[in-house]
Amino acid sequence: MVQERVMEKLAILADAAKYDVSCSSGQSTRKNKNKGLGDTGGGICHAFTEDGRCVSLLKILLTNHCIFDCAYCVSRKSNDIKRAAFTVQEVVDLTIGFYRRNYIEGLFLSSGIFDNADYTMERLVRIVKKLRLEENFNGYIHLKAIPGASEELLKEAGLYADRLSVNVEMPTEQSLKLLAPDKNHKDVIKPMQYLKNEIIGYQEEKKSNYKTPLFAPAGQSTQMVIGATKENDLEILGMANYFYEQMKMRRVYYSGYVPISYDNRLPAIGTPVPMIRENRLYQADWLIRYYGFNVNEIVGFDQPNLDLDIDPKLGWALRNLHQFPVDINTADLELIQRIPGIGFLSAKKIVSARTFKKLQPEDLKKLGIAYSRSKFFLAFSTPFYLQKDLTSLQIKNQILNLQNSKYKNNFSNQLSLF
Repeated sequence: MVQERVMEKLAILADAAKYDVSCSSGQSTRKNKNKGLGDTGGGICHAFTEDGRCVSLLKILLTNHCIFDCAYCVSRKSNDIKRAAFTVQEVVDLTIGFYRRNYIEGLFLSSGIFDNADYTMERLVRIVKKLRLEENFNGYIHLKAIPGASEELLKEAGLYADRLSVNVEMPTEQSLKLLAPDKNHKDVIKPMQYLKNEIIGYQEEKKSNYKTPLFAPAGQSTQMVIGATKENDLEILGMANYFYEQMKMRRVYYSGYVPISYDNRLPAIGTPVPMIRENRLYQADWLIRYYGFNVNEIVGFDQPNLDLDIDPKLGWALRNLHQFPVDINTADLELIQRIPGIGFLSAKKIVSARTFKKLQPEDLKKLGIAYSRSKFFLAFSTPFYLQKDLTSLQIKNQILNLQNSKYKNNFSNQLSLF
């Protein structure tokens, strides 16, 4: 009977957790010790690690009870849904049980708000402490930091979890006020600032004292719901850039709004989830973090939204044809990385390979470059004018004719654990 009740809770609270997407690889450095359970290794996520492994985690809410009535949230207090809550020990037992069965390699734990922020955060901390200290569990743990919780609890959470996340939820303060009037934007920013300072402080102390304990070694992340309100991509990416620069955020996640409410403040039920837009935001985010693009190079006041037909790097290149063609044999690494069809690692391969010979189109194909896309932007030491004098529209149409988007207007549910 007890097991049946726990499994019923799991079905409810795992389903409720699917709307939180901020759970990918944490790149933590936590190691297995004292012959304990689990090893963080290269991180834990729903996708693939850098070495090609596909790893998984138990992704649940502690409870879907909530004192707030956020219009965009399925767990809002006014929503007529079945409610459930785990005990601290039940979450610990589930995590260890699934790990021993080789179903998971870590835990992603979030929660609705029981009575207040401290009451909820204290239970989340108790869970991770039990896993670390009593079960000797060294696997990856991503824990939600509850806005409004005390700094003492946040600090304790950081000593036992690999990653902490405080979800900003809405891209702007105005949208949060519209859809979640009980919440305060400052209550979200304050713990982010505190965690940033603590992470930096522990990292600095670790340099002089190797016995300094780990503190959120995989950093912190946040999530924004997109498509629920009318912010444009310039506003969204501007906010993300603020988090990266000012909060030293490891990741910002973008979650396309899934219509779940008959509320005239929100898109109607049946409105397609903006999955293509979500993907374009992730691509733009990647360009900002790894390719050296400025937000205003990708979107601007004259074009505040990303082009849904093409990726942001191609969009930038088509708006800046005066910078092309690029001589692949003489251009610097930063410019080569900006060529559509050439990725971060491929650019490094090109710079390395050209030290041995003058590169030609056939050489790029051997290096795995998407030549059918990049050829419109390349020049070689030997003249190669096959694509000469094409307009940006002509180039765009030719590339679109070569590709088929894998994105459709659907929503993929969280994979079942059973």
